[in-house]
Amino acid sequence: MKVRIPTPLRSYTGGASEVDADGATLAELIDDLDRRYPGLRFRVIDEQGRLRQHMRLFVNRAMEHDLGDPLAPTDEVVLMQALSGG
Repeated sequence: MKVRIPTPLRSYTGGASEVDADGATLAELIDDLDRRYPGLRFRVIDEQGRLRQHMRLFVNRAMEHDLGDPLAPTDEVVLMQALSGG
């Protein structure tokens, strides 16, 4: 399935803004992304296996929070990185 990558994480994908990955769930998809693009998972998932606070995952334009949610091969996944500052 297609996965859109935010600009700050494109250094892991060789600059690609969209990549292919496989997985029956969001967790499996992120694991597959990490196999293909080492180090990417650590930027998305924390040490407790949860989505990092500044990351957002969208499946077919709907925000998802549960990494166990199932995916279909035709789904489009978007990784987004929330911006903060002060």
